[in-house]
Amino acid sequence: MKVTVVGAGNVGSTCANVIAHRELVNEVILLDIKEGTAEGKSLDMWQTSPINLYDTRIKGSTNDYSATANSDVVVITSGLPRKPGMSRDDLIATNAGIVRSVTENIIKYSPNTIIIVVSNPLDVMTYCAYLTAGIDSKRVFGMAGILDTARYRAFLAEALNTSPKDIQAVLMGGHGDTMVPLPRYTTVAGIPVTELIAADKLNAIVERTKVGGGELVNLMGTSAWYAPGAAAAQMVEAIVRDQKRIFPCCALLNGEYGLKDIYLGVPVKLGKNGIEEIIELKLNAAEKDLLSKSAVSVKEVMNVLDGMNQPVK
Repeated sequence: MKVTVVGAGNVGSTCANVIAHRELVNEVILLDIKEGTAEGKSLDMWQTSPINLYDTRIKGSTNDYSATANSDVVVITSGLPRKPGMSRDDLIATNAGIVRSVTENIIKYSPNTIIIVVSNPLDVMTYCAYLTAGIDSKRVFGMAGILDTARYRAFLAEALNTSPKDIQAVLMGGHGDTMVPLPRYTTVAGIPVTELIAADKLNAIVERTKVGGGELVNLMGTSAWYAPGAAAAQMVEAIVRDQKRIFPCCALLNGEYGLKDIYLGVPVKLGKNGIEEIIELKLNAAEKDLLSKSAVSVKEVMNVLDGMNQPVK
């Protein structure tokens, strides 16, 4: 099998590296527009194979999409990274053009591929890729919830002084400040988290999770990469190994949760066909209200993209 990662920046190269180390596929193509970057990073990764003992071939390419032909899965990480003080919405004009171009080239050479979008602003860039690709929405979705739940679970593991392996959680909604953590669906080794931590501490963790990306931007001056790259690789693994895993992903809703024609984070079942099922949780009134508010925020940005796509009169 073959996976392509478009964008050899921090997130893309991390994603490719994780995929190779886990030996998920025979071949990983890393593609970038900057001359020599993808080739250099791929060569560097391949030279770790005798040390880390894996067989996956990693090949780099500078803007030659023919190298990506017949990819089973494509991860799109291309785009301008967020800078301090910059909202995800500020990125839309530049990154929409990039994602549109990438998607056109990917579909040209791999019409049957599954596309995972990581570029920000995540929800609207996934929508952009879907509009451009012209394929079933079950094969175009975004990585958001896995990263957000990872942050949430990591913070909980610290607070509870327990293993992150035992923590399961679900977050919904947009990727960003309007995400909807669901403490009611958060467990530690099957025990509801609300029985293990005080409400005020849990709420503080929820609020920290909502701005988790911004916290890292403020610390480093750029977006995170280790966790986003690993999260995208985990999605690739679920697809290529047909694991039928249930993850929160940015998916196109057509009536689920009472929402339509919107890309939003919801729990889905991931397998060889992409999104094989959208799972509808029974939300209470407060949770429904938060999800509706998140949907309004995401739809506003989607409408900006729709406006950009309208011909000038």
